[in-house]
Amino acid sequence: MNIGILARYLVLVVAILVYIGSCSSEVMYSAQREGIIADDYRFGDLYRLANLPQFKNRQIPCPPAMPANTPRKPVHFYIIGDSFSEPPRVTINDLPVERFHRTKWAFDRWVQLDTTKTNILVIETVERHFRDQFGKHITDLHVVPDTTKAVTKPDTRLTWQSLTKELETLFSRDAVEGRLETILFFSDWALWFKELKAWLTLDWFGRVNPKTSLSPDGKHLLYYFDTDTSLHNSSFKPLPDSLLNRYIDTINVVADRYRKVGFDQVYLSIIPNKTSIYAPDMGPLPYNHLIERVQQSPRLKVPAIDIYTPYKASREPLYEISDAHWNCAGRAIWMREVTKVLNDVEVPKRQ
Repeated sequence: MNIGILARYLVLVVAILVYIGSCSSEVMYSAQREGIIADDYRFGDLYRLANLPQFKNRQIPCPPAMPANTPRKPVHFYIIGDSFSEPPRVTINDLPVERFHRTKWAFDRWVQLDTTKTNILVIETVERHFRDQFGKHITDLHVVPDTTKAVTKPDTRLTWQSLTKELETLFSRDAVEGRLETILFFSDWALWFKELKAWLTLDWFGRVNPKTSLSPDGKHLLYYFDTDTSLHNSSFKPLPDSLLNRYIDTINVVADRYRKVGFDQVYLSIIPNKTSIYAPDMGPLPYNHLIERVQQSPRLKVPAIDIYTPYKASREPLYEISDAHWNCAGRAIWMREVTKVLNDVEVPKRQ
């Protein structure tokens, strides 16, 4: 076999492997863990979109929020939350509790509560997703309060309809193109060209990737969900009292339901948008002050873990420059307030 034919077969094999990787998130994530391809989020989710070199910063996990020898209370701590509470941002090593269980929004989980322990639930959401989460009936965490009973789960056998939906999601053009871009164009050499293009677009035309925004002083890269007033998630989208009250009523109903199935206490935690802290005056409309209005409402019957107030009072950076999530200082404030709640929990003696 001559070299030309061998080269063609080699290119064909590589192309097939790349395409297989682009068709499966699990294959791609496994390749990232093994270092075969670059992690496209290694410099932050906002840099991943904007590719502006001045906002490039490698993401480094924060150290545990408490010493390893910290006494643990007989408390089981549960969260229904988004990416702010996912590992490694929050783990059992950050909390003075015996057990930590996280349920991701929109991913059903079934748990049994240990009634010999104190069970605490925190419903956590970033500000931009507040309307999405509390605009519907929340059933993400399913509870069997009696630990002597088997957990009953719904029939999860594949149907033709569910299989078709899974295949459509797996092989959709946008999903495959997104994974192909990750595999082919997020290595360090490719990022150099993307950064050059992004810098020239900003310098010559004053534009950034439409899924991001710059704060008026140019110091902060922000997520377009927070700044685009045409979207209901925006920090600047008007929020009438009538609608706010509907969301608060939902919170109260959800908390009451979880207390009835066995939780000793339920708390609400709303993480501020980066825009709400760094650029609350940048919108064409006023900031809607969603967090303050929820937490200060006499209608709210659920205790809130307030980090908006200490965030506004802080003079140090609280968010990653290249990411919409908090940095270690911002995370430390949330962990401090959560730990206060846990330390104040009275643990009754139970038979």
